[in-house]
Amino acid sequence: MADPASYRPQTGEIPTTPGVYRFRDPHGRVIYVGKAKNLRSRLNSYFANPAGLLPKTYAMVHAASSVEWTVVGSELESLQLEYTWIKEFKPRFNVVFRDDKTYPYLAVTMGEKYPRVQVMRGERRKGTRYFGPYTAGAIRETMDTLLRVFPVRSCSAGVFKRAESSGRPCLLGYIDKCSAPCVGRVTSDEHRVLAEDFCSFMGGEAKRFISRLEKEMASAVADLDYERAAGLRDDIIALRKVFERNAVVLAEDTDADVFALHDDELEASVQVFHVRGGRVRGQRGWVVEKVEDATTPELIEHLLQQVYGEDSEVQGRIPREVLVPENPSNHAELAEWLGGLRGAKVDIRVPQRGDKAALMSTVRDNAEQALKLHKTRRAGDITVRSLALQELQEALDIPVPLLRIECFDISHVQGTNVVASMVVVEDGLPKKADYRKFSITGAAAADDTAAMHDVLTRRFRHYLADKVAQVPVVSGEISNPARPGSVRAGEVPPSDPTMPAPKAKFAYPPNLVVVDGGQPQVNAASRALAELGIDDVYVVGLAKRLEEVWLPDSDFPVILPRTSQGLYLLQRIRDEAHRFAITFHRQKRGKAMTVSVLDGVPGLGEAKRKALVAHFGSLKKIRAASVEELTSAKGIGPALAAAVVQHLGTTADSDEAAPAINMTTGEILES
Repeated sequence: MADPASYRPQTGEIPTTPGVYRFRDPHGRVIYVGKAKNLRSRLNSYFANPAGLLPKTYAMVHAASSVEWTVVGSELESLQLEYTWIKEFKPRFNVVFRDDKTYPYLAVTMGEKYPRVQVMRGERRKGTRYFGPYTAGAIRETMDTLLRVFPVRSCSAGVFKRAESSGRPCLLGYIDKCSAPCVGRVTSDEHRVLAEDFCSFMGGEAKRFISRLEKEMASAVADLDYERAAGLRDDIIALRKVFERNAVVLAEDTDADVFALHDDELEASVQVFHVRGGRVRGQRGWVVEKVEDATTPELIEHLLQQVYGEDSEVQGRIPREVLVPENPSNHAELAEWLGGLRGAKVDIRVPQRGDKAALMSTVRDNAEQALKLHKTRRAGDITVRSLALQELQEALDIPVPLLRIECFDISHVQGTNVVASMVVVEDGLPKKADYRKFSITGAAAADDTAAMHDVLTRRFRHYLADKVAQVPVVSGEISNPARPGSVRAGEVPPSDPTMPAPKAKFAYPPNLVVVDGGQPQVNAASRALAELGIDDVYVVGLAKRLEEVWLPDSDFPVILPRTSQGLYLLQRIRDEAHRFAITFHRQKRGKAMTVSVLDGVPGLGEAKRKALVAHFGSLKKIRAASVEELTSAKGIGPALAAAVVQHLGTTADSDEAAPAINMTTGEILES
């Protein structure tokens, strides 16, 4: 741990203006981002008496090795820059709100040519409209009901392509729950209008559609078209069923998000009810670990920053009112920021009495129950993970905590399509964003030990390169780019501190490297680290046969008890690395089995190859085409067309000499 005095900036060097500051660790990683109305006062509070800091702040200043700051023109600018950097760097000591469960959403993929309605979980995708979240049963019932009135496509891409090629729609097309754009019953523009109407209804415009259908039904009755009138009547009943499913809790003209919070010393639970048109349209919850010493107003500020700043889809649904249990810090600036995202005024208020206060109480009860449930589920998990990491550290005699573990595995079939995987575990939990895949060719693919040496060399060579690429700033003032300022002598400021820095893919070194294998693989991995001059990363191997743990240059393995939580953790990491490697190997092997004669044409990439085949329809017609005819295909110029003709002429000669083979059965075909 670093001594804060070793990197404390001189008091006179720190400006007294508003700004945003960053603490970095010895590897150059940003571990905390904060903002201040007065940078000098705030930063001095970290260094004046470190022993008197709260435990989490004490840990942060001792984990850091440098601090830097950026001066801004106003508190609103500091709010925006702080959010940008927290989103970019994901500092470990900043508050991050995580969903307490994976909620299902009703999603419409408006970014596709033929938008699709489906139930989706997980990360949000660009170009997709989301509604909810809802319970799994309610969302499928809602979707099934609305497809009767808005017959938007809901099938997968594979089903859509099969129907398109066969000219026959799927079952939903026959029972009028899909407009069947796959077979041309509606055009893409007509289908998009249906999808937009679906989104408008889910967005709260139900009365407009119900009124329109009632007028159409009355018109059908007047024309004595009773069959059509009956169908419209059923559509109206279906829409009302969906519309009335949510109870009215506030006035019908109320659009608001109601947030409530319940916390203890270590964690906080947040719940929000999305009220649209006076009805609760959805509910969502988060649980956050208090890694920084934040008050309730500060927690609410971070929450609103994360919820409404995460993507454009959420920004487009910011309501007129945001109801919170306490006014956030920087209340006026935050309201101005949200108003800029929404394009209209946003009112952040604390309800004191009436229906809104009663609803806030209900949301608070939900937050309290969510925190209790979270703690019940996580208590055993946290205990087991902590015990496993402690057992592993003691059994392997490693002097540092195992905060990050990386595991490597090699996968191939008889030496072909050799690949490797790297999986990452932080604090005993997988960090899938840091998983990596490696393709291995040449001499490195000769055997598992050579492959392991090659992969470890490549991984840590990247780490060293990323480490050198990051220019550490010990301390200093970086001026606001919009105004002239100063930088301490000898320091290199970024060209624009408001722009995201290049992300280092391998900048986080592990405390422990686990390889799938025994003594040969461990020694190969250890040799790779030694050749790169890395001596602070520990290496072990887990052999499958007897689950022994091997250390470098050791003639005897470490035998962990069969009931050891440390052994269970190693096994889970090893199995995850094996799964990830096998998946990549199968993908690579599948691509290798579907080769084309056109693959070898220099300069002909996948997109142009597909365009060429789509234009001519078959390889036979491409062979017969001249250079001028080939240039009629999209993206094919004269030089590339000449390369295609030359390559196909060469392969045609070899094809005549070689027997034709049926690639499905392996049968040699006679000419």
